[in-house]
Amino acid sequence: MMKKYFFAITVFLILLMGIQGGDINAQTPDYEKYGKIATAVINEEFPDETVRNYKYTGRKQIDDRQVLDSFQYKVRVNRKPAIITVQVAHDVKSDRLLSLSVTEQLQQ
Repeated sequence: MMKKYFFAITVFLILLMGIQGGDINAQTPDYEKYGKIATAVINEEFPDETVRNYKYTGRKQIDDRQVLDSFQYKVRVNRKPAIITVQVAHDVKSDRLLSLSVTEQLQQ
């Protein structure tokens, strides 16, 4: 399972290295771009599930430039409900992705 996460994360990080920050609509929350990236990772990891929505669980300030946005997804792993958390660190000044991590928590 972790190999799949590593593969998906590696693929998306490689793709994102070339992406520069685009225009962000003032009406759109600034975390939405990274929510879409997190959703793409979840869709890659769980292709049998239709994952379109996430729960934005907040932002932690790392330093004056870097923040960590967290997103949660409800999916099924081996027919059991699970919560998948994706954390995306990014630079708010340059709007560049710095790192992405995925953790899984099976529900009882």
